Amino acid sequence: MSDKLTEEAERRVLRNRRHFSIRLNFFFFTVFGLFSVLIIRLAYLQFVEGPNLKDQEHQLATKDVSIPPIRGNIYDSTGFPIAYSTSTQSLYFTLEPGTKKAEGQAMSARIEEAFKLYGDKTKEPLTAAEIFEDMDFEGKVHYPFQQRRIKSGLTDQEIAYFSEHRDEFKGVDIVEESIRQYSTERVATQLVGYMKQLSGATSLDFYKDINKGQEDPTLKYLDTEDVGFDGLELMYQSELRGRNGLKTYPVNNQSQIIGPMELTKPVKGDNLFLTINKDVQLATQNAIAEHLQQIRTSNNKQERAPNAKTGYAVAMEVKTGKVVAMASMPDYDANVWQGGISSKNYEQFKFYLSNGAIREVQAPYADEKERKKHPSSLVNLGSTQKPLTILLGLNEGLITTGSTFSDPGYFEFGREGHKTRVRNAGSAANGTLTPASAIAHSSNAYMAGMVGNKLYLRDGSKGLDVWDKYMKEFGLGVKTESGLPGESKGSINYFIEAKRGSPQSALVYASFGQQGRYTALQLAQYATTLASRGTRLKPQFVDRIEDTDGNVVQGYEAEILNKIEFPKSYWQTIESGMSQVKVQGFEDFKYSFRRKTGTSEQDVGGGRVENAVFIAYAPANDPKLAVAVVVPEGGYGGWGAAPIARKIFDAYDAAVGLTDAGPAKPATPQ
Repeated sequence: MSDKLTEEAERRVLRNRRHFSIRLNFFFFTVFGLFSVLIIRLAYLQFVEGPNLKDQEHQLATKDVSIPPIRGNIYDSTGFPIAYSTSTQSLYFTLEPGTKKAEGQAMSARIEEAFKLYGDKTKEPLTAAEIFEDMDFEGKVHYPFQQRRIKSGLTDQEIAYFSEHRDEFKGVDIVEESIRQYSTERVATQLVGYMKQLSGATSLDFYKDINKGQEDPTLKYLDTEDVGFDGLELMYQSELRGRNGLKTYPVNNQSQIIGPMELTKPVKGDNLFLTINKDVQLATQNAIAEHLQQIRTSNNKQERAPNAKTGYAVAMEVKTGKVVAMASMPDYDANVWQGGISSKNYEQFKFYLSNGAIREVQAPYADEKERKKHPSSLVNLGSTQKPLTILLGLNEGLITTGSTFSDPGYFEFGREGHKTRVRNAGSAANGTLTPASAIAHSSNAYMAGMVGNKLYLRDGSKGLDVWDKYMKEFGLGVKTESGLPGESKGSINYFIEAKRGSPQSALVYASFGQQGRYTALQLAQYATTLASRGTRLKPQFVDRIEDTDGNVVQGYEAEILNKIEFPKSYWQTIESGMSQVKVQGFEDFKYSFRRKTGTSEQDVGGGRVENAVFIAYAPANDPKLAVAVVVPEGGYGGWGAAPIARKIFDAYDAAVGLTDAGPAKPATPQ
């Protein structure tokens, strides 16, 4: 028995030793595996993630302060600066929560006294009322969080005073900023556009997600920087902006600077050289302003237009598509946008901020009811439509170059007993007309009877699609493809008239220019297409883009949008008619030229008004420049618009030249 117990004990000891050995081996291999994983992980951190971690360590140990970029300049075609940036110290006000109007008024009085004591003695100081208005307590112009600019260009004494007494002026700060300056001569103000602070520009899709996914700190937009908000300033925002500068500071874990600053200088944006010629542009603006004044007060019944308050004109080179002048008048001084426009200036200029030469701008009447009684910047073509009407009629086989029509002064259409009569201006009976003489005499009856009505009788309602096709080929009812922000494609009304009246009335009225309202830029493009015998060009506003070293980074190339092929005799027919149109202001013009006047009727606010419209190109044998002028409520096109065009042609001839010989020599005094 004793031997059996001893044997069992020995077996138990052996089993325990084997189990211990297995556990020991398992423990050893487990520890070995863990150490292996740890070593591999350390190697991965060192050799794979090491560079990344080092960068993160550097970022945590440095702080970047962005320096706003330096915006590129905008020049005219001769190198005259239209828009440029300068550095200055400005006084800003921020409307802090709980600040009362009474506090603002009291502060305005103290600021006024400081301006009187320490400001530039050669300039009239701002009054307390003007300062309080700029504070914009009612938020007419600014969002609550936006800074309001009170004054830029502070003197050293003003800077010292407000810095020393900052505790006495709640919400007032001195800010060093780059101010966008615009030529005081107001060169193409609405075309060039204006700028706003980014925080107030996010209403535009362009800026909504401008920093999304952007990791390069030199390209990230700053909330406080000014950005293009309209016109070329917006269209070429990316080219003009440049890159941010950076001040990089080494810091400790408490964000305290522990070493010297590393500077990355801001990069200046590219410069734009426009196709706009300053002399032609200013002559265009002055011609409109002077002529508006003349026709409002004229004693000549044919010329007088007492409600003519606005005018729009575009001059475009026929062979290049370059726009040498674009005016939307009245204009304003774009420098009012420096640091944010005041509510006073906004109210004063709100009807002139937008470019009426490319989009619809309402008549400048403060009272809304009165405003509805007057046309906007989009007006019917009137008789400037007629050359295209004849081309359509010829090409569709509705008429021939010799088709005659006896014009009694009107044309009737519709069912017997319910006829509608279309009259010529003054119900003039022109007798027997051909297509060319119908243009020369501006016969509504010929256009309605020989083209509009015939198209309806042949094609019915489908005639509207035929009409629409021709209009769009010549740039009417579609955008000009200029790229300008907010450009309108005009207002097509013949489809609406077809539903409200009939397809027949739509085509009849359209034939003499009463069924489509278009911009001055569309009219200029249409005129160049006529002048070139069917080549529609993209309007160009920038001749070239240069970097800060003067290297051309983007040049100019003419861009053909489409071509219209017609027999030569068709073009000659309309050209013959356009050469005979009677017009004012061109009596001593030394070049042959082709033109078409228009007196477009428009129903507004329950009444009917007449708008002056005019297109022309010269010289007739080798067209170089096309001009379009629109004067809402300007009356007869030959009186209300044509004299403006003459001055534009003269200015272009003097600055550039209407022939290949270059600028015309000044006339020698007799």
